[in-house]
Amino acid sequence: MDSSANSLINPDARMGLAGAQPAPGQAAGQAGAADPSGLGGFGAIGGNLGQRLSGLAQMRGNPRAPLVFAVALLVAVVAGLYLWSRAPDYKVLYSNLSDRDGGSIIAALQQANIPYKLSDSGGAILVPSEQVHETRLRLASQGLPKAGSVGFELMDNQKFGISQFDEQINYQRALEGELERTIESISSVKSARVHLAIPKPTVFVRDKELPSASVLVQLYPGRVLDEGQVVAITHMIASAVPQMPAKGVTVLDQDGNLLTQPSNGTGLDATQLKFRQQIERNTQQRIDAILAPLFGSGNAHSQVSADIDFSHSEQTSENYGPNANPQQAAIRSQQSSSATEMSQGGASGVPGALSNQPPQPASAPIVAGNGASGVTTTPISDHKDSTTNYELDKTVRHIDSPMGGIRRLSVAVVVNYMKVTDAKGHVTMQPVSADKLAQITQLVKDAMGFDAQRGDSVNVVNSAFSTDIDPDANLPWWRTREMLALYKQIATYLGIGAVALFLYFVMVKPALRRAFPPPPEPVAALPSPDEPILLDGIPAAERDGAVVEIDADPETLALENAKHKYEKNLEFARSIARQDPKIVATVVKNWVSDER
Repeated sequence: MDSSANSLINPDARMGLAGAQPAPGQAAGQAGAADPSGLGGFGAIGGNLGQRLSGLAQMRGNPRAPLVFAVALLVAVVAGLYLWSRAPDYKVLYSNLSDRDGGSIIAALQQANIPYKLSDSGGAILVPSEQVHETRLRLASQGLPKAGSVGFELMDNQKFGISQFDEQINYQRALEGELERTIESISSVKSARVHLAIPKPTVFVRDKELPSASVLVQLYPGRVLDEGQVVAITHMIASAVPQMPAKGVTVLDQDGNLLTQPSNGTGLDATQLKFRQQIERNTQQRIDAILAPLFGSGNAHSQVSADIDFSHSEQTSENYGPNANPQQAAIRSQQSSSATEMSQGGASGVPGALSNQPPQPASAPIVAGNGASGVTTTPISDHKDSTTNYELDKTVRHIDSPMGGIRRLSVAVVVNYMKVTDAKGHVTMQPVSADKLAQITQLVKDAMGFDAQRGDSVNVVNSAFSTDIDPDANLPWWRTREMLALYKQIATYLGIGAVALFLYFVMVKPALRRAFPPPPEPVAALPSPDEPILLDGIPAAERDGAVVEIDADPETLALENAKHKYEKNLEFARSIARQDPKIVATVVKNWVSDER
């Protein structure tokens, strides 16, 4: 029976049976029901397998399958994006926490049923964005995080009977914490640490020590502290601690760089250098501003060098000079005295009180009138003394020299040649005349505030600038350097476009044609060999002398013949299945046995 079945159904018919879905399954079911030995079950299995394979083949051949797959993928992506957008957005609650504070905060979040996540590095705690501020306030009410500087609130809960040493230590800690908070309020500072070294007070002046401070600042990434901010921090700390000098404060950053400049003993710091540069820049701007209208921008350059006196001195002098005319001098005091000495004879007369009295001064010789005494006196010498004190010529001078005085200014000016255009439009460079150079020199002196007594100097030079020579001045516009550069740029773009078109037409377009060939044009079905060919409704054989030419491609004819043959074999297999289902079931069972 198998041999007869195989002879009735050829291999082409077997291919047709695979394409006919209902007939093999139905035939297999009928064969299984009619087969008393039970072998028809294998036919049913083969039929189901054939249905699945044929269904997969139809799905692959269905042109709508990619569209259905794309729509399903799009729906899945949209659903995933919607679910992802519905997920909560987490933001940083706290970062750079210690392990103790991190554990306390996590425990508080778990107790409050607030969702949280940890960053990849574990240094930050994240919560939903809409709960960040509320959670911070709630944790702050619990005193979290506990790390950080403490201020003068440390003095609020002083214990009774605390020692003086502990009280001093708490005061120093509170002062350091307040200074740290103040420094952290600067926008560039992320955190700060302040260490104060306050010595014990002493009554001995020799043993007295001044306090000092050390400051460590941690800056935000990409931020720096300029010199003015460092000076401000230094003076702020020096002003907050009694008797602390500004030079006793040291400021460092997180990389260990010293931000405060140590004193080099000369008294010259960066502020003084900036002051010097400011004077030089202002003088240079005044000179350039007065020369720009005369020569144009860029045709006159100046440089200024300033010698600044940063020393601070005080001087007091008192000078005495002789009076030029004593008669006109003022008299401070005058004193005069005179003395006359008289001679006297020997002792005579009656001794007693009258004879023992001293002689009386007289302006003329006196001869005693009485005969009792008989004494005669005459003057021997006359002495006069006069003293006059005059006011002296006195000068008292006190000089206080401020810092930042200008000792000397040196100015150098170079002026470019002037452009002169002749009648033909040619531009030439000619030097400046001597009279105009003298005028320029006088203008520069007036602009800088020239002072010959302090030794200022001005030097004005007229020279041609090498960078100002224009080689295209006498060339036509279409030969200038700008136009040549434009030509080169246009040629470059044209070359790129030509190469792109060449690659497209030579390589890309043929590759696209090979990858995506055009669909074949529909060809009318050729009649079977047994059917007559009709020409204008009349069989070709009945037309006398009619010559019919069928324009068809050989490949198209072969495809149509194979299709016609396939349809014919399929119809033959279906007719056999309808006439004798047992033969078909046996054939399918043999196929399944062969595949195994």
